[in-house]
Amino acid sequence: MALSLIVFAGFYPPARRAVKYADVMAQAMVGQLVLLHVNRASLFDPNDLVAQGYHQEELARQTDTAAILYQQAQSLQTTATVEVATDLLPAVAQDLANRYQPALFVLSQVDEDRPVAADMLTSCVEILRAGGYPLLVVSPTSPTDHPPRRILIAADREPFTLTAEAQALRPLLAQPGVEIIVAHVTSGVEDDEGCALALRAVQASGLVEGLPTPELRGFQHEHYEQGVLAAALDSRADLVVVLARHRSYFGNLFHRSVTAKLLENCPVPVLVLPAAAPGVATETSALVAATGIANTVLTGLTPAF
Repeated sequence: MALSLIVFAGFYPPARRAVKYADVMAQAMVGQLVLLHVNRASLFDPNDLVAQGYHQEELARQTDTAAILYQQAQSLQTTATVEVATDLLPAVAQDLANRYQPALFVLSQVDEDRPVAADMLTSCVEILRAGGYPLLVVSPTSPTDHPPRRILIAADREPFTLTAEAQALRPLLAQPGVEIIVAHVTSGVEDDEGCALALRAVQASGLVEGLPTPELRGFQHEHYEQGVLAAALDSRADLVVVLARHRSYFGNLFHRSVTAKLLENCPVPVLVLPAAAPGVATETSALVAATGIANTVLTGLTPAF
């Protein structure tokens, strides 16, 4: 089944670049594009607090937006469809993932001078990460004329199992001419054993199965996200891959913070791949996680015709 890249679309430069980048990725992976437009992102439906008529009026006002997005879709190299929603909710994300599976959500990085857009990005990332969906954040300097050629995988000592959704991204690493580097970041001391275990974890996951053994590099930095950024610069990577694991509550808070800083500051695109929860089947892990975040009734999502 072809991979679907669900890209958050809009008319400003960051969103337009994300669409172009997703178009190039979809071509390389023989996938399809979904241009998604939302006004807000929330864990809970804000329309529960307003009159239903207002919500319908807001949906009606998106008709022009959808029409222009369809015009843009015609100029892309990949077959694309359009979806509009007033709000990205957990249930909306789940519905999209169900209908366009396997799915990768693509967002644009925003700068600190646009606090509203930054808050929107943060909210979208939290919803998608909580649901266990692969997500890609595209930096404003990302080239849009070719797919990634030097891919850096940030890994640690811990073994991991990819979800079925994340496994669908393997063809990206198998593109002709792609070079893969595994980076292990430590603070304080050199850890050659940890580097070796990190490479073993990546290989055991099946992510690089059938591919040449990745180059292994170790880096030292007090702050993990800064170490990954240094690794990306040192390796001249044009894509950074990080893992999102199920952890304890406090451990998850730490790793969410690290990932958030990477997504905000990395000068190259960052691909976040969800790892399967222990004891949970990979085919259903994303759905279970998304359902658990909120018991929200699907509203406000309509295909744009």
